[in-house]
Amino acid sequence: MSTVIVTDSTAYLPQEWCERHHIRVVPLHVVIGGKEHCEGVDVSPHDVAEALRAFTPVSTSRPSPQAFLEVYESAVAEGATEIVSVHLSAAMSSTIQSAHLAAGWVDVRVHVVDSEAMGMVMGYAAVSAAEAASAGASGDVAAAVAERRCRASTAVFYVDTLEYLRRGGRIGAASALLGSALAIKPILGLRDGSIVPVAKVRTSAKALSRLEEMGYAAATDLPAGADGVDLAVQHLDSAERAESLAGRLTERLGDRLRCPVPVVELGAVVGAHVGPGTLAVTVTPRFPS
Repeated sequence: MSTVIVTDSTAYLPQEWCERHHIRVVPLHVVIGGKEHCEGVDVSPHDVAEALRAFTPVSTSRPSPQAFLEVYESAVAEGATEIVSVHLSAAMSSTIQSAHLAAGWVDVRVHVVDSEAMGMVMGYAAVSAAEAASAGASGDVAAAVAERRCRASTAVFYVDTLEYLRRGGRIGAASALLGSALAIKPILGLRDGSIVPVAKVRTSAKALSRLEEMGYAAATDLPAGADGVDLAVQHLDSAERAESLAGRLTERLGDRLRCPVPVVELGAVVGAHVGPGTLAVTVTPRFPS
């Protein structure tokens, strides 16, 4: 392909999807107890969950511009004439700044897209951009495809505690919930790339039920022009609940889906901020190419 798609590790795309669509991934970094690791390379979500439970210090950092440059130059060496680079919300990470810096150092045009999201919202957007590129779309068009999917998407998630978001400084407008955190189970969402409170319930069972209803509502009330929808359920160290939630959504949505709702584990970087027990539903409309 003359237009190559790049994303970062917080898209949490399954490896086989990356291989199928020739998507290149730049890893973010996670530091556990003072030791730095590359997400998806030498640290697992389980490692992060165990460290958090043990109160071991965990922090994260962006990839360097050099890391992006190496991926971009490799793509160019293999024939890329344009690159579309889709990344974690600029409101939550400076990852995209590294991408912009590296974009100025290569001899082809790099379209850097702020997903204003994370997780499978980014992942599905990158896949659609890759499908457009494979069909002959220019970088401008492929980038617009990715951006449109991101802006039309819904992401809601449940956390067992707000403490990890508070520690990592990613809590945003949801900080208003901290005073009552012991009495409620929060459901959070993304708005303009930042974390915002969406709902408050009293028990985890009610939170998971509300999460299901929100996912179903978003998948059945699509924006104008959409011709289908992709969902995903993501989690950190909560596989049983995630599989159950995905199964219920798959059954309820039926023929609206191209395939059963996939379950994807959140990786080390996002997991470090949301904590064990997190469940998320992403709803990403599809649009005609």
